[in-house]
Amino acid sequence: MELGGLLRTRAVSAREVLACHLDQVERVNPAVNAVVTLTAERAVETARRLDELIVRDGPVGVLHGIPVAHKDLAETRGVRTTYGSPLYADHVPDFDAAVVERMAAAGAVSIGKTNTPEFGAGSQTFNPVFGATRNPYDHARTAGGSSGGAAAALATCMVALADGSDLGGSLRNPASFCNVVGFRPTAGLVSKWPTRSGWFPMDVTGPMARGVEDVALLLSAIAGDDPRLAQSLPVSGASFAPPLGADVSRVRVAWNRDLGGLPVSRDVTAVLEGVGRPALTGLGWEVEDVEVDFAGAEEAFRTWRSWYQALSLGDVFEQHPEMLKADLRWEIARGLRVTGGDLARAEVLREALYGRVQRLMGDYDLLALPVAQVPPFPVELPWVTEIEGVPQGSYLDWMRAAYFVSVTGLPAISVPCGFTAGGLPVGIQLVGRPRGDRRLLELAYAVEQATGASSRRPPPPDRRGSQPVGPSASGEAEGTSAQATD
Repeated sequence: MELGGLLRTRAVSAREVLACHLDQVERVNPAVNAVVTLTAERAVETARRLDELIVRDGPVGVLHGIPVAHKDLAETRGVRTTYGSPLYADHVPDFDAAVVERMAAAGAVSIGKTNTPEFGAGSQTFNPVFGATRNPYDHARTAGGSSGGAAAALATCMVALADGSDLGGSLRNPASFCNVVGFRPTAGLVSKWPTRSGWFPMDVTGPMARGVEDVALLLSAIAGDDPRLAQSLPVSGASFAPPLGADVSRVRVAWNRDLGGLPVSRDVTAVLEGVGRPALTGLGWEVEDVEVDFAGAEEAFRTWRSWYQALSLGDVFEQHPEMLKADLRWEIARGLRVTGGDLARAEVLREALYGRVQRLMGDYDLLALPVAQVPPFPVELPWVTEIEGVPQGSYLDWMRAAYFVSVTGLPAISVPCGFTAGGLPVGIQLVGRPRGDRRLLELAYAVEQATGASSRRPPPPDRRGSQPVGPSASGEAEGTSAQATD
C-alpha cells in the first residue's frame, strides 16, 4: 500500500492522513450513509500517539497510521456497537472483537463503525437504527450487504481498509456492488471471536479494500492463531503480506456462468463474458467451460444457516420478537424447528459437495463465477424478488451464487470486473483450492490488473442536491453484549 509507505517513511504524518479522511467523511457520508458511528476524537488521539512513536523510532505495525473502520457487528471497547438493532441502539461493549484488537495492534487508526443490516441478516444494508446505505455509483441503489457500509466507505475513500464478515456472501456481495475487493478466507484463518459457535465453519471474518494487495496487507495483520477460537488455524499472518507478484503462467480456470442453472441477470453475464473472460484469456490462462455440481448446496446452507440464526438470536426472538424484522423472525423460527436428523442430512450433503469440488480443483487453479446474480438494485427494495423472470421467494434466494460457494468451505474473493451499460459495478468471484488463500490472492491480483476496473472511482456526490440518508452518529454509553450473525 502506497499510503503505508508514506507513513512509515514520515513523508506524511498519521494526523495529516486522518484529517484528509475525516474531511472526506464530512463531504461524502451524508449522501451514502456508510459510517454510522464516527469516533473522530479517539482517532485524532490515536494518530497523535502513532506520530510520537515513529518520531522516537519506536516499532511500528504493518497498518501504521492507516485509517480504518469496523463493521457494526464487531464489538468495539467504549464505542457504540448496535448490530443494526434498536434493541442495542445505545449498547457499548467493554471489550474488542479479535479483528478490532489485531487491527489496533498493527497500528491502524479507527474512525468508527460501518453500517450493516439488522444483526447482519441479508445482503441489503438497511436497519431501523441508521437507515439504508446507498451505492456510491448510484445513490438510488443499494450498496449490498451485509458489509455494505464498509464497501461504500472504501469506494468513496472515507477509509483505506475495512473489516467485514461473510456467511452467505456478505464480504463478496457488497464488494461486487461497490467496485471494491472482498475476501472470504478459509474458516479459522481470521479469528471471529467472540462467537457462540467457534466450530461453525460457514461464518467467517475477513478483509475488504479497494485493491487486492491492500486486502492482503490487512489479512497479514488479522490472520493467525487465536486460542479463544476452537477452529483457529496456526498460521502466520505475515505469510499473506504483499507484494503479490508471482508466477501466474500455466493457470487453468474452470469457468461457470450460472452455478448449475441459477438465474443470472443478462447485465451481469454481459460484463463477465465481455470483460472478465477476455481478461483471463489475455493473461494466457486456459479457460474452460465447466459444469459444477452444486447439488445439495441449497439444503445444506439453508439448514445450517437457520440453525445458526436460532443459536445466535433465539433468545432475542423469544423475548422481543416484535423488535426483529419479518425475514429474521421467519428464519429463526425455522431454525428452532431444525432437528438432529435435519442437521445430519445437511452435513452429509455438505461433505459430498466438498468432495466433488475438491476433486474438481485438483484439475484447476481457479473456479470463476458470478458474485451476485444481479447488479445493484433499488435501495427501497428489501431484497430481489425476480431475476430474468424467475421469482425469488425469500430474502436469501437471490444470494445463491455467493452462498453455494460458502458451503464448499473454499476461499473466495470478489474482484472488480467491469460496469454495466448503466454504469453499475459488477465483480467476478474467484474460488481457490482448499486452504489456498495466498495463491488465490496472487491470482486475483493478476485478474485485477487485467480488468483495470478497480481504478474507476464513483463520481463525487452533488452536495447541492444530496441530503443525509441516516442520522449522524457518535457518542459512548453503557450497555451489555449481544451476539450478531451475518
